[in-house]
Amino acid sequence: MTRHHRNSVIAAVLLTALPALVYATPAAAAEANPYGLGALWSNGDFIARTVLLIMVVMSVGTWYIMIIKFLEQARIFKDVKEVKTKFWPAANIRQGASQLDTASPFRYIADTGIKAAEHHEGTMQETIDLPSWTALSLQRSVDFVQNRLQGGLAFLGTVGSTSPFVGLFGTVWGIYHALTAIGIAGQASIDKVAGPVGESLIMTAIGLGTAVPAVLGYNMLVRRNKGALDEVRNFAADLQSILIGGYRHETHDVPK
Repeated sequence: MTRHHRNSVIAAVLLTALPALVYATPAAAAEANPYGLGALWSNGDFIARTVLLIMVVMSVGTWYIMIIKFLEQARIFKDVKEVKTKFWPAANIRQGASQLDTASPFRYIADTGIKAAEHHEGTMQETIDLPSWTALSLQRSVDFVQNRLQGGLAFLGTVGSTSPFVGLFGTVWGIYHALTAIGIAGQASIDKVAGPVGESLIMTAIGLGTAVPAVLGYNMLVRRNKGALDEVRNFAADLQSILIGGYRHETHDVPK
């Protein structure tokens, strides 16, 4: 048999057997692994499904918050560069603030400082001296930015600390089912305990897989938040110095 003829025969056999292999593969895979996630959901009881859904919600919420917070922090660090290139080189605070993005926290702090200095005289707020009043107003704006940055971190901390125990509860529940199956059958055969033990191991793995990203994301976000808040506080402190020292003189030359 020539090499070309042998290759033709092998190709014909493969083409003939390929449809059977394709259609048989899912069934064979399902038969080979009857204790996967699909079996866990179909064979699990109400408690097992509830635990699984809770961990899925925790995992989805963790990744959603991490992505949103990373994007939010990236925007703040981008705004820091704009403050250095657009705000501080401006002739006065009002002109510098107008060049910042309206969604920027630095624009919000600058506008708060301007309003605090403008509306200080002629009202009951005049009983508070200008340095104290601007300091209070700017501190409130900084606190508002800080609260926004820290939003969602409590969820990550909660998931990181509780999801292993939620998975452990699913593990204990699976072992309980395994012991119940042994008691009913009267013997510890592998087919009686493989399913419940497989469920318990899957629950443990999901719990750890949910906790680890939450803890890592929490620590990383807290560290990046510290850097962003340092920039915000420094900006507010410098802004207060300018408001106290020269705002009353520059407002007469700047059209409103």
